[in-house]
Amino acid sequence: MSRAEIRASLSLAGIYMLRMLGLFMILPVFSIYARTLEGSTPLLTGLAISAYGLTQAIIGIPFGIWSDRYGRKKLITIGLIIFALGSVVAALSESIYGVIAGRALQGSGAVAAVVMALAADLTREEHRTKAMALIGVSIGISFAISMVAGPVLDSLIGVPGMFWLIALLALAGIAVLYLLVPNPIVSRFHRDTQAQPARFRSVLANGDLLRLDFGIFALHAILTATFVVIPLVLRDTLQLETAKHWQIYLPVFVLSMFAMVPFVIIAEKNRKMKAVFITFIGLVAIADAGLMLSGDSLLTVAALLFVFFTGFNLLEATLPSMISKTAPADLKGTAMGIYSTSQFLGAFVGGISGGFIQGEFGIPAVFLFCALVALLWLLVALGMKPPRHLSSLLINLGELSTDQAHEFSRKLLLVPGVEEAVVLSEDGVAYLKTDKTLLDKEALQRVLQS
Repeated sequence: MSRAEIRASLSLAGIYMLRMLGLFMILPVFSIYARTLEGSTPLLTGLAISAYGLTQAIIGIPFGIWSDRYGRKKLITIGLIIFALGSVVAALSESIYGVIAGRALQGSGAVAAVVMALAADLTREEHRTKAMALIGVSIGISFAISMVAGPVLDSLIGVPGMFWLIALLALAGIAVLYLLVPNPIVSRFHRDTQAQPARFRSVLANGDLLRLDFGIFALHAILTATFVVIPLVLRDTLQLETAKHWQIYLPVFVLSMFAMVPFVIIAEKNRKMKAVFITFIGLVAIADAGLMLSGDSLLTVAALLFVFFTGFNLLEATLPSMISKTAPADLKGTAMGIYSTSQFLGAFVGGISGGFIQGEFGIPAVFLFCALVALLWLLVALGMKPPRHLSSLLINLGELSTDQAHEFSRKLLLVPGVEEAVVLSEDGVAYLKTDKTLLDKEALQRVLQS
């Protein structure tokens, strides 16, 4: 990658990270704070935690489409301002309804797809996967920081103060956008990062992609429902002060990150993706079932959270990779758009389900619900085909006629290791799926130079 591409990728990852911090930071503390709000009930608490998911799911794809017409930076700015306004509304609210409105407004600043599109504008095809990986890593980092920073900041400035801080982070994102992110020379549609609404039917007809979409829906429903009640378990059942919750989250999260690495290697290098994937869905189910029965032992709860986060982190990391391997070469952006929508809908459903079940049946029933969702996901995942161990490769070919594009596609499919090849004259790009262990790079180069 060039220095400009590295700068663009890191700065856009920073913007993404600042926004995700704002969504995640209240997760480990809000259920406790919500009890002080006028009109609060468990159901409304769950809705306040997850309201952003519904608005993000509705507006996310349209934001990306609008950015093609009105400009990337303009849409990102508008989105971050909306996000900041939502944070201010939540900060000033003394009722649960005001916080719900603020969180819904936060989700309306749905800039994720636009950030991805701008990253595609600013990177060459052969380096785009690296840029997207950096942005993906920023999401994991923001979640880890949020789990630790949330309880600490709550003890220092309270949840309203956190919402003010979140608003400032959104404004900092705008500063990063204009001070550090280069302006693209050309801004155009990218099939590998942006959704094509006209092709939704093709993606939704793919059973394996639907299984993966259900997977991310279930994973974020489980996560959000679990964190509707986990802060209450730590404080009320285990008598651990909110300010000290980070002492549980920090070691649990760090150890879980190290614990998952060998299994990621086994899944990728030894081509055991489906076996590892299904095993870790089972681990999430076991963790939530254990939390239902854990009683009042802090050590037991910490151990089960370690199991939960190990499963969650591995599944969160491997699901996008599986989408990329499964989606047709020229529909990756469309598949990822539907996948992201499913993720945010899962967070929304998890929040309201967790709150409702807690209010009606108690905290153990929430963990039972999460375990049952994981078991349902396990049954759904058993029917999927083992994902092909293929890598996406984009090659810029320049201007082509339709006949030249067809000829390139035919020649590329003859190269050993090239499993899929779609060359579109209007894009001037070859979208390939390759098996790296079999790819004949010299033969590929000869075709490209012909």
